[in-house]
Amino acid sequence: MNSVQPIPVVVLAGFLGSGKTTVLNHLLANRGGTRIGVVVNDFGSIEIDAMSVAGQVGDSMVSLGGGCLCCAVDGSELDAYLDRLAAPVHRIDVIVIEASGLAEPQEMIRMLIANENPAIRYGGLVQVVDAAEFDRTRAAHPETDRHLAVADLVVLNKTDRVDPAERSRIEGELAALCAPGTPVVGADHGRIDPEMLFDRRPWAETRGQLSFEDLIAEAAQDHDGGAHAGHAHARYESVEFTSDQALSPRRLINFLDRRPAGLYRIKGFVWFGVPGHEERYEVHAVGRFLRFGPGPWGRGEPRRTQLVLIGAGIDGPGLLRELEACREPAPHEARPESMWAVLRYAPRPAPTEPSDPFAPEDALGPEGPFDSEGPFAPDFTQEP
Repeated sequence: MNSVQPIPVVVLAGFLGSGKTTVLNHLLANRGGTRIGVVVNDFGSIEIDAMSVAGQVGDSMVSLGGGCLCCAVDGSELDAYLDRLAAPVHRIDVIVIEASGLAEPQEMIRMLIANENPAIRYGGLVQVVDAAEFDRTRAAHPETDRHLAVADLVVLNKTDRVDPAERSRIEGELAALCAPGTPVVGADHGRIDPEMLFDRRPWAETRGQLSFEDLIAEAAQDHDGGAHAGHAHARYESVEFTSDQALSPRRLINFLDRRPAGLYRIKGFVWFGVPGHEERYEVHAVGRFLRFGPGPWGRGEPRRTQLVLIGAGIDGPGLLRELEACREPAPHEARPESMWAVLRYAPRPAPTEPSDPFAPEDALGPEGPFDSEGPFAPDFTQEP
């Protein structure tokens, strides 16, 4: 099996003026060595957004002007741009599509899921909301509710322009409009930590850049309200879990189904050890979005689970207790069908590979993880 993981493609959406470009510029300025490819989709003939980010990403940016990206006739134009960015010569780690303020996120998600390039994968929808214009935006654009319903992560931007009571009211409205468990991250001037969306490159490759874990430690040193107390990273907590014992796929999925809304991000590797599924499963979650990617273990690499959970207002010890309860003392006795819940969120095997004789033909559906029911699988067939 190829050990190269596909590049996640994150959609950054939101209505005109919500602050998408500001969020994108912040991510680019604080990427910590991560190589980010950008697709900017402006509505109109003058590509202002493309001009505002071009200086930060150089040749790793393409733009689609003169129309809405989701309105492309067959998606072939977007596919061509993604193919270009995913070429190995660019060594891109993550691709961010800044959608037009008039884009339909549901259609963009469909296009990405339908993309047949094995070098890329859909990485989640981030919806940016203007706190100061929230009510007016909903009144002028009723489709706002539909967009929020399929978001994996909501960035409530411009929180510095509303008082605490108004912010609390808006957060309550968003909780009702979004799918259960969808996290809402508050921000001013688009400042969110990149770790909410993607991994930064290993410390050795960043030439001294602080990792997220370094920032967590730095924030802890300023517990007395020092200079760093107002930084975005000071609001986040990081919990690490390691287990040399395999995890139960069913119990882990049950944990993920019930995770608290404040838990924004989960990343790492899982060891299930179920017969026929002894690979190392990479897990990536942003908000509601969940993805497992099977891959080979490194030579001499110990079989173990290593997870990092990032959130705000989370019960770290409680989360660790729940993960410890997912341990499986006898994975070799588990039946292969116990992996079905995990495989719903994994890419389908290539046609040339033998299929799992225990799995029903439609276990994964024709389009992978979004063709199944569950809290991480938005239903595009119904209006909210």
